[in-house]
Amino acid sequence: MTSPASPSSRDFFIAAAALLITMVGTTLPTPLYAIYQARLGFDASWLTIIFSIYAAGVIAALLAVGSWSDQLGRRPLLFAGLCMGVISALIFLFSDSIGGLLIGRLFSGFSAGIMTGTATVAVIELAPKTWKNATLMATAANMLGLGLGPMLAGFTSQHLADPLHLIFYVHLALLLLATLGVAMIRETVERPAQRRLSIQKPSVPASVRGVFISASIAGLAGFSVAGLFTSMVPSVMIHIMGIHGGLLIGAVSGLFFVASIIGQASLQWLPKPSHMTLGCVGLILGMICLGLGIATAQVLLLVGAGLFAGIGQGMILRAGMGAVTASSPPHQKAAVTSAFFVVLYISISVPVVGVGFSVRAFGLPHVGEFFASLVALVAVVAMICMKRVQARQTAVASLGG
Repeated sequence: MTSPASPSSRDFFIAAAALLITMVGTTLPTPLYAIYQARLGFDASWLTIIFSIYAAGVIAALLAVGSWSDQLGRRPLLFAGLCMGVISALIFLFSDSIGGLLIGRLFSGFSAGIMTGTATVAVIELAPKTWKNATLMATAANMLGLGLGPMLAGFTSQHLADPLHLIFYVHLALLLLATLGVAMIRETVERPAQRRLSIQKPSVPASVRGVFISASIAGLAGFSVAGLFTSMVPSVMIHIMGIHGGLLIGAVSGLFFVASIIGQASLQWLPKPSHMTLGCVGLILGMICLGLGIATAQVLLLVGAGLFAGIGQGMILRAGMGAVTASSPPHQKAAVTSAFFVVLYISISVPVVGVGFSVRAFGLPHVGEFFASLVALVAVVAMICMKRVQARQTAVASLGG
């Protein structure tokens, strides 16, 4: 099937909605972990393992099938991602054990890994020609889904019956609606006569490499904070600040991702050379607020951390994703996008694992403060590296002129 000359706005919004709905499911358990801990009797180290399983599922899916939609088409992989989300929701509905949590999060990771690269490219390709912010729509759908997950689960767990199951019934219904929607959208890939499906090696074309590396350095800092807000912030609120309300925990966790959308949207009014620099500055301010919030047990500082760091991460994500997709060859867009997300999800998982296993030895307050300082340092390094890359690109452009 060939790419249409003028993709309809209907298909564009359906693909974005499918991505959003999938990502909602990946963060639904965030405010529910305290309930799971009380019922199943596991300690904080298990939270690290559960989160690591999710991240491993994302990375495995990105590497295994990240480039397959370039060969098979976008729609079959979108169906596969939604199917993994359905399996995850069913496991959370009908399992009541630590093993069930682990398997459910693994399939949630598979779902996110399949959808992230494929749906991001599909949204950009399906955008009407008059739409100038297709990359913003793709990244915003991703971040909004991540932010809505803890908010919705926090609300249902605090104010409605059956806190551990109701939200997964709702998500299952949304996934089925998304599946029906994807069945109606157009295919944007012309499938090759001979398809070569293989496990993707994390490689990037030479023409994209400079942009890819510079975007990845900043993404390392931004997505480390994303991992923090979905794994450690609930523990900080419960054990350091004495806050146990699921709705407030979900709102603070989700604020980071909502602020990310604000950061992404704000780039259209800011000069392009300053995008990455401003994003790094936002991360640094957020980490200062986080460290002070943990030291003083002030929730308002934690809110400030989510706001500043989220805006910074959003700027970095949109600027990096736009540069990477724009510089990628058409037949390798999904592969390069998936490779970029592999870097980002490694950035999410590795620091969180380190934090989780350090808490027992050093205590949550000290580990949290150290983590905030480390991310701020990485953001400073990323800002310096980005300035050097931009200076090099400017020099090359002037020589070419």
